[in-house]
Amino acid sequence: MAKKFRVGIIASGRIARAHGQGWTECNRTEIVAIADSHPEALASYAEDFNVKSQYLDYREMMEKEDLDIVSVCSWNPQHAEMTIAAAVHKPQVILCEKPMACSLGEAEAMMIACERNDVKFAIGHQRRFYSSWQEARRLLEDGAIGEPRRLWSSVRAGMLNTGTHCVDFQLFVLGNPQVEWVMGSVERKTDHYLFGHRVEDRCCGLIGYPNDVEGVIENEVPISGGLYQVGATLYGSDGMMDVNDNSLKYMTPKKAGWQVFEPTEKNRTGYGSAFTSQAYAICDWIDGKIDDYPGQAKYGKAALEIMMAVYESARMHERVRLPLETRANPLDVAVETGVIPVERPGQWDERSFLVRGESMTWIK
Repeated sequence: MAKKFRVGIIASGRIARAHGQGWTECNRTEIVAIADSHPEALASYAEDFNVKSQYLDYREMMEKEDLDIVSVCSWNPQHAEMTIAAAVHKPQVILCEKPMACSLGEAEAMMIACERNDVKFAIGHQRRFYSSWQEARRLLEDGAIGEPRRLWSSVRAGMLNTGTHCVDFQLFVLGNPQVEWVMGSVERKTDHYLFGHRVEDRCCGLIGYPNDVEGVIENEVPISGGLYQVGATLYGSDGMMDVNDNSLKYMTPKKAGWQVFEPTEKNRTGYGSAFTSQAYAICDWIDGKIDDYPGQAKYGKAALEIMMAVYESARMHERVRLPLETRANPLDVAVETGVIPVERPGQWDERSFLVRGESMTWIK
């Protein structure tokens, strides 16, 4: 039997458990170490996933364990620091949760650290492994709905949170094109944070893809709360398609009404199985069986750049052409310079309920 790849996990929250499921169900990987600064969370994860080596300091884990794969599952503001620190120890792959970072500058630094240490770098856009997402891309490439004209995504819970997957879907289904421009609008009246970093109260963005194809991303715009859609509705010159999580239906001139695609996963929501498929694909990437790994960092950076461009457009009051030249987080700059002032003071983090103990945030 082939030797299993040794996996270390940084942080032990909800998404770390999803990663853990994927690595555990993959017969080519073994979780050998877990690091978390909270002793109770650390012990709980180690017990549930039968992990023998436990560390309160992730840097100590990296130093002492000979890891092939590192999963960075911390809150978003810690992604850059932890990825760069892990890269120094030269694992074969680092898998960092989405969004890749909180600014374009951080993302570039992460990629540089991995490149100079010869580390393969992946971002946790595991939904790219959904059979429905892959079928949607195939149908679009085959011209099932004619030429794509417009893609529309509407989400709740933050553009950098759920919206990350929607922007990534638009890029994925279109074949990972280079976006030409972005125009955005941001409302932020409260001092709103999510996972320890500033976010909007609501926003919307127009995305200019090649060949005059336009994308739309909305967060919390409809008064009723809006559609929680992890995917997009696509309008073509000769039909339409609707993708929401691992469901797909489409209309074409060949048949009346909706045609429904049945996902190939046993669990049709696909959420759990997508992490397992991601794990197997990373193993194949290490072995050289695939070159263009679907979730590699350059695609995660492309999604982040679009979202940062929405903020930059709101800050600069203009259509922003890509590549984006502002490396800082434009929303931070806009708030700190008074372009988007906090009108209803009082910092609050939408996910503070996830923090153990007395603290309201993990970010100091």
